[in-house]
Amino acid sequence: MLAKEHAVGVSAARQRLMDVIEERLFGFLDAERARWSSVDERTAVVIDAVTDLIKAGGKRIRPLFCLSGYLAAGGDPDDQSVVPAAVALELLHACALIHDDVMDESELRRGAPTVHVKHAAEHDGRNWRGEPRRFGESVAILAGDLALIYADRIMADAPPVVDDVWGELRSELIIGQFMDVTAAAEFSADPELSCWIAVAKSGRYTIHRPLAVGATIAGRPELAEAFEAYGTALGEAFQLSDDLLDVFGSSTATGKPAGLDFAQHKMTLLLALAMQRDERVRELVSGDVFDAGALRARLVDSGVRADVEKHLDVLVERGCRAIDDVPLEPGWREELISMAHAVVYRDR
Repeated sequence: MLAKEHAVGVSAARQRLMDVIEERLFGFLDAERARWSSVDERTAVVIDAVTDLIKAGGKRIRPLFCLSGYLAAGGDPDDQSVVPAAVALELLHACALIHDDVMDESELRRGAPTVHVKHAAEHDGRNWRGEPRRFGESVAILAGDLALIYADRIMADAPPVVDDVWGELRSELIIGQFMDVTAAAEFSADPELSCWIAVAKSGRYTIHRPLAVGATIAGRPELAEAFEAYGTALGEAFQLSDDLLDVFGSSTATGKPAGLDFAQHKMTLLLALAMQRDERVRELVSGDVFDAGALRARLVDSGVRADVEKHLDVLVERGCRAIDDVPLEPGWREELISMAHAVVYRDR
């Protein structure tokens, strides 16, 4: 009974802060739109691109982990000092998604046209001068940049003690993304590098760093080591799960084109592992003609899919063990274990 009461209390405390975060996030974006629209209505286009993406959905994973780190470390649920950091993390995520869609030439995000696709179509429909594709990509690049600027502006209201981790978080996201682009161009099967890329550009800024930001604001920076072990394991699992969804999921379930990474010969962690293990996989992805169906079948028949799913279980268990003996507030160890399963097994 006591455990159930703790679980209810944990959920309620975090939800109250999440409500404040949503209000702060959209209040800020609405105020920016009003301010710039008074100069010229067209300026709202780039702000709306950011706002529409965030309003289209998303699980708010990064703010949730930030709040969880804060509350698990004993942060006062009535103190809103953690709110700016959580809002900034969601805006940083918007920046990453908008830019990632340009680099991946993705047409869908959260079930809607991506920013560059939407604005290329508008350019084409209005018969404007220049190249529609170039215009759409320009709008997307600027919208992503704006989201990053907004993230920094809002993070400036957070306690200065998080400045270092915020700087590290942004740097490793960009460096990880660059290495992702480079690995795709080189197309060499290097699971160790692919794992590092997955953790740097996805896992750390999704799980590890948000937890560390929250704990630091709560005055418990010593939790960073345990949260790093938890977040690194789950970050790798998060990316592997995403890779599996790309290959075996559907656009309806993911809100983005299925099989996009494979179709573009992107060196994902899953593909690097598969190519190293199975020469037939290497042959299927290295030829001039790409047969996605044959590759899916090979990943199943060779046992790669099953082995990766088992590895996910190992990573989740490893991450959860990392917080076994860490002094957290009542109910939060169980909540972090629940969150680990939710982000990794999100297709189940």
